[in-house]
Amino acid sequence: MDSNNQTQMTNIELKKLETGVDDLLQACSKLTNENKSLRRQQETLVTERASLIEKNRLARTRIEAMIVRLKSMEVHS
Repeated sequence: MDSNNQTQMTNIELKKLETGVDDLLQACSKLTNENKSLRRQQETLVTERASLIEKNRLARTRIEAMIVRLKSMEVHS
């Protein structure tokens, strides 16, 4: 194999390596963006869940109070 062929092979290998590194950088960037998006979504869902739990607690309290009032009305009837 002469020097010219060896240089061409090295250039081809370097180009493949460069392409592979570029692909990895793109994948890393995509995953980073996706991760940020998923973290924001998770934060939103956690906040929404806390709000729903609180609304559920308030509804339960109000319903229990209504039941107590209804039972009280039955006793006085």
